[in-house]
Amino acid sequence: MTSPTLDAPALERLISAAVAAPSLHDTHPWRFGLEPETCTLEFRAAAARALPRAAPTARAVHLAVGCAVFNLRVAAVHLGWEPVTLLLPRPDRPDLLAAVRLADATRRTVAPGSYDAVWHRHSSRFPFSGVALPMSLRGELADAARTEGADLLFTGHRETERVLSATREGERRNRMHLAHAADGRRSPRGPTGPPGAWHLRPSPAFGAHHRPDVLPARPLERPPQLAVLTTAHDRREDWLRAGQALERVLLLATASGVRASLLYQAVEWADLRGRLGGPTHPCRARPQMAIRLGYGPEGSLSSRHGADGSRPG
Repeated sequence: MTSPTLDAPALERLISAAVAAPSLHDTHPWRFGLEPETCTLEFRAAAARALPRAAPTARAVHLAVGCAVFNLRVAAVHLGWEPVTLLLPRPDRPDLLAAVRLADATRRTVAPGSYDAVWHRHSSRFPFSGVALPMSLRGELADAARTEGADLLFTGHRETERVLSATREGERRNRMHLAHAADGRRSPRGPTGPPGAWHLRPSPAFGAHHRPDVLPARPLERPPQLAVLTTAHDRREDWLRAGQALERVLLLATASGVRASLLYQAVEWADLRGRLGGPTHPCRARPQMAIRLGYGPEGSLSSRHGADGSRPG
């Protein structure tokens, strides 16, 4: 089997897959570089698009880049390459978060439906049906996260109420805190919409739709099916791994007909982030994201940046 050619159409397809990843307030906080001699694509943090007051540690940037890296990996395998991923490859260049070298042709295949799911995955703020996910699918989603070095832990009743409570408080703080409000106004998609109680509906935060006139508040299904993505440590490389695990989970969910929305409000605040853990979580697990999963309407696709970093017209 011969290696595919990294020509302009192939490069555009790879980058387009990467920018289809979710990011905090849909900011797309990344830039791309190409080392043609080694066929290596670089992922760099785009400081101008980051929200430093809402995410002062840049954890959200790393999560978003991790999601983008995984999408590119899926596209690379689909097009015939073996993606070799390095996280934080240059300590002297802290903005260089990851590099993916397109190695010789691979015989690997991506999970069924993953490549198509890259283009269809998006957050849904609609109420879900309340039909429980099969235990077998829960196991597959947990295995998907584990493959990337993270854990996906489905919450029981008490843990669900704890996550929703922390998310409500995070939403309240985000709307009341002047610094966070300023960040919301800086977002390319504008403010996140009218205040809403988290017991009624999720609010757009991480890669969700930002048009409250199109998506008004609706009753949330009861009980919602929530899962918390965690890592054993909380270093920059763990955030990047968590992003890849998150996107692997989301693509598998999309390919399985499951909708998802990401509950990011609580993890923006250190004290609230700690509440996402609980007695069922492994000792010293670091919560990275809460996810609401279920069956329901597809929702509306949000706009994406183009391969050059701009938004399509």
